[in-house]
Amino acid sequence: MRQLYGIHHVTAVTSSAQDIYKFFTYVLGMRLVKKTVNQDDVKAYHLFFADEAGNPGTDMTFFHFPRIQKARHGTNEIYRTSFRVADDEALSYWEKRLTHYQIKHEPIKSIFGRKFLYFQDFDEQLYALVSDENVPGIPSGQPWKKGPVPNEYAILGLGPIFLRVSHPDIMNDRLVNHLGMRFIKKEESLSLFEMGEGGNGGSVIVDFQRFLPQAQPGYGTVHHVAFRIPDQDTLHEWRIYFNEKKIPNSGYVNRFYFESLYSRLYPNILFEFATDGPGFIDDEEDLEHLGERLALPPHLRNRRELIERMIVPLDTRRAHLTFEKEYFPNVEKKPYQA
Repeated sequence: MRQLYGIHHVTAVTSSAQDIYKFFTYVLGMRLVKKTVNQDDVKAYHLFFADEAGNPGTDMTFFHFPRIQKARHGTNEIYRTSFRVADDEALSYWEKRLTHYQIKHEPIKSIFGRKFLYFQDFDEQLYALVSDENVPGIPSGQPWKKGPVPNEYAILGLGPIFLRVSHPDIMNDRLVNHLGMRFIKKEESLSLFEMGEGGNGGSVIVDFQRFLPQAQPGYGTVHHVAFRIPDQDTLHEWRIYFNEKKIPNSGYVNRFYFESLYSRLYPNILFEFATDGPGFIDDEEDLEHLGERLALPPHLRNRRELIERMIVPLDTRRAHLTFEKEYFPNVEKKPYQA
């Protein structure tokens, strides 16, 4: 039963809930499927951006902790998140789109036979787009049909997660011997691992960088990565395994939208193990209006009035908007307004 089925979600830290909402909605064309708060610190927003229906394996989430310091990238961190697109033609579209919005990016490159396009946001959070062309594996999600990106070029879910470490032997042991991933191959400083059906939705890329400074947490970096497991029974199997191996872990945590377990199997890098369900369509929001109101899990609803006073107002209503699908035959640079 102890098996991982792919990437579930990635959670990062932003300097601005408003700006990251605009960036993911209007530039990346990903749908905000849940606007809620950090369940351990209700003064902080927790925003979930995903595909059309918020399917597991498609969402990147953000904490906005007021007054947090800027991160410093280095070694021993989850340093880059990637997003899947359908094919190489979609990557060419995204080169034009990122140029149009003056988003800092690099030329398309090939890693492990897969094509990537690196870029970053206003916080210097590091991302990539990756083509699914000729890369079989875990099925992708679905485009946000009402978003500004044409459906054929839309982001379809999470791709490989990049880890940077100073002790690759320790990380390799954790990924293979504890998490059951498969070592696939190595290219220079990079090593590719896969889980489940593999492909872009089930890959981890480890970058060996011994001499970089230690990464420091803050806004502009990833907080944790979560791996997919099917249900609560499997989650408890992982809890039993970690306890038997004396691996520190959080124990069972109910996040309402999914159930979780957390562990730092490698120093400074937090892994989460999250169930595919129940999901984001619940008693507060239907599919049509996902992410438009402040949603709270049941145990926080009696504190709604207090929570709404503590957080910065954030208007995320979109059901009344019509986004024009944007094509860029002749690229005209347009400054991105955060």
